[in-house]
Amino acid sequence: MKQTLLVVAGAIVGGVLGYFAFFWIVKQGFYALILPGGLLGFGASFGKPRSIWPAAACGAAALMLGIYTEWRFQKDDALSDFLLHLADLKPITLLMIAAGAALGFWIPFRSIDQRPSQSGRSLSGAV
Repeated sequence: MKQTLLVVAGAIVGGVLGYFAFFWIVKQGFYALILPGGLLGFGASFGKPRSIWPAAACGAAALMLGIYTEWRFQKDDALSDFLLHLADLKPITLLMIAAGAALGFWIPFRSIDQRPSQSGRSLSGAV
């Protein structure tokens, strides 16, 4: 449970840093929409969960964060209108959102703890 909370806290910190770093980089003249999802995943990798579910949740959160960041960047429509026309975005934008979501999943996924659990029972049959 402690490791899962560490994953969640790291994901929140990484996602917030990625969101603000994206807008800082835009002011420099570059477009790095992969950054919010990637930093979310990087922050989440500090925990060592024993399940795939935290990594899957981080991937979904990275996807939503990428979409939200692009919406805030465009500032044209209401969120509902933006979501209805999400498929009309440029292919590179969709690719960067997808790559950020993939990193948001993959980075915490590769840090999953693979050790067998210490349940206190012995399966060796020793009495």
